[in-house]
Amino acid sequence: MALINDFMSLIYPRRCEACSNLLFRHEVFICNYCSVNLPKSNYHKHPGNELEQVFAGRIPYSELLSFFVFEKSGKVQRLLHHIKYQEQKELAFFLGKQYAKELLKDGFNANFDVILPVPLHKKKLKQRGFNQSEWFAKGLAEVLKLPLDTLSLERVAETSTQTRKKKYQRWENVEGIFKVVFPKSLERKHVLLVDDVITTGATIEAGWQTLKQVEGIKISVAAIAFAARRL
Repeated sequence: MALINDFMSLIYPRRCEACSNLLFRHEVFICNYCSVNLPKSNYHKHPGNELEQVFAGRIPYSELLSFFVFEKSGKVQRLLHHIKYQEQKELAFFLGKQYAKELLKDGFNANFDVILPVPLHKKKLKQRGFNQSEWFAKGLAEVLKLPLDTLSLERVAETSTQTRKKKYQRWENVEGIFKVVFPKSLERKHVLLVDDVITTGATIEAGWQTLKQVEGIKISVAAIAFAARRL
């Protein structure tokens, strides 16, 4: 089998999704160099960080987590583009597992009850074929051994891209876009709401405005990356 894999690698060489260098046999998706040197946020170890400043006074969060800090035209942007535009959902799943492993290694324990990915609108999901936030959440759920809930929160309005919108326009674009379908399943639960990229926090805040109607709910947030500056 190893010989077959080596032969296939000659024809279809595996490359690092972050830097495009060739991967060694033991490396998966990301080379060892990038695994060590990608800009990880480590926000779970640093209270008062930039992500907390974004949500201060906006949502009553318990924990705010982000695997990476987004840098325009950097390696994290390349990873996100490969996931979103090259349909590499397995890469999102891999990143979710890697982040969960790092959290556990650092002794992080927030006692989440359920992981809830930010949903796509049905039309967008049909066009893209997958929800990148859901696949990142799947990786987190597998390693943290937590249930994944993809049914209780629904996106009922389709929105345009947030990338070039100003802060107030982003909020207007996502206001009222979610609906809680099964509130009973979330009552008195500590929910980890998972998105792919956080910029102004408008989507997460819109999610909380809907979720807060659920009795006794507690919210934490996680993302693949946080853009400390605008995309």
